[in-house]
Amino acid sequence: MQNDESANKLEQSEAAEREAAKQRLLAQAESERVPVEDTTRAVPDRRWRREQR
Repeated sequence: MQNDESANKLEQSEAAEREAAKQRLLAQAESERVPVEDTTRAVPDRRWRREQR
């Protein structure tokens, strides 16, 4: 019975650590996220090809 309780506590502890790590990663990713409005869209510039001909 004692082993079951300690194993259950260990599992709960590991689950809590995994959840905390997940939340830290999500928070870090959110802080580093660049909004779509702030990015520039790459537009092909074909003028240089005309000049090379």
